[in-house]
Amino acid sequence: MESLIIKLESLETSFNELGEQLGSPEVLSDSDLLCELSKKRAALEGTIEKFNQWKQATQDLDDSTSLLKNEADEDMRAYLSGEVERLTALLTELEDTLQIMLLPKDPNDDRDIIVEIRGSAGGDEANIFAGDLVRMYLRYAERVGWKTDVLNMNDSDQGGVSEASISIKGTDVYRVMKYESGVHRVQRVPVTESQGRIHTSTATVAVMPEVEDVEVKIDPSEIEIMTIRSGGAGGQNVNKVETAVRLFHKPTGIQIHVTKERSQHQNRELAMKMLQSRLYEMELEKQNKEITDLRRSQVGTGDRSERIRTYNFPQDRLTDHRIGQNFALSPAIEGDLETVITALVTADQKAKLEKLAEQST
Repeated sequence: MESLIIKLESLETSFNELGEQLGSPEVLSDSDLLCELSKKRAALEGTIEKFNQWKQATQDLDDSTSLLKNEADEDMRAYLSGEVERLTALLTELEDTLQIMLLPKDPNDDRDIIVEIRGSAGGDEANIFAGDLVRMYLRYAERVGWKTDVLNMNDSDQGGVSEASISIKGTDVYRVMKYESGVHRVQRVPVTESQGRIHTSTATVAVMPEVEDVEVKIDPSEIEIMTIRSGGAGGQNVNKVETAVRLFHKPTGIQIHVTKERSQHQNRELAMKMLQSRLYEMELEKQNKEITDLRRSQVGTGDRSERIRTYNFPQDRLTDHRIGQNFALSPAIEGDLETVITALVTADQKAKLEKLAEQST
């Protein structure tokens, strides 16, 4: 608890300093800086509020414990004993909450997402199941107030979808939905099954944070610009002034030679624009590769044995194999996923807390 208090006191200092900065004329006159500092302070507000509750509960517990030691009246002793018990339980609850609030945050947690759903092993039944998952996620998003946009939907011949892409925007979308990535397995009797046999099929779900607009920043110290003379065709109209520009970008090795414009200044501007476009393209390719790698790591091969979750329709049971818990299938498949996702978030937080405890010992 000592290390936790040190972290909280440091955050409290930062919170107070940000409050002072927000009241200064320099910040009030700079709208961008004001917005940035306001966001930083707002992000700390919930943690500081819980810390203040913890400090007050600690003080109240000390007072009640001290009074109980010297109290002779039985009724008052019973009351103070109850207060000590209540405050001890409250402190334990607040400490658990504060530990969770101080866990390292995934930098993608507040991003919007693209969800890709594909029918995998199981033929037509896999595509029908993929369609069920599309409907489930669209209904869940509607329940929690997120905005959805179906970007792509390939219908399959026997119903369902072979592939779908959905954009989902809202508060903490990736933080909540990232646990849906992986292979989902369904066990049920298909409509086309005449003998009532249960079939097993799978669909894959990939949840990817939306890529932000690529920002290209060019450090002037990393660029070499040389000017050379441009020549006219056949030796005519030879420009004796150095108007052509050759640009070299040291970090990437990109070389750009521009002779189009008549002035050196125009050619320099054009060369910089061309460099910026090249760097933008390179960064975009890098981000697309990261997304492709993330998708591949999330869904594996789509094989039945790789499942993260099983939807057993005959038994109305949804099993999440990562946490070993069962849930009612009927409400979940209709979009009521809160109970399932809360259990996954709680399990993830518990695992992170245990890891931190191991590292501190």
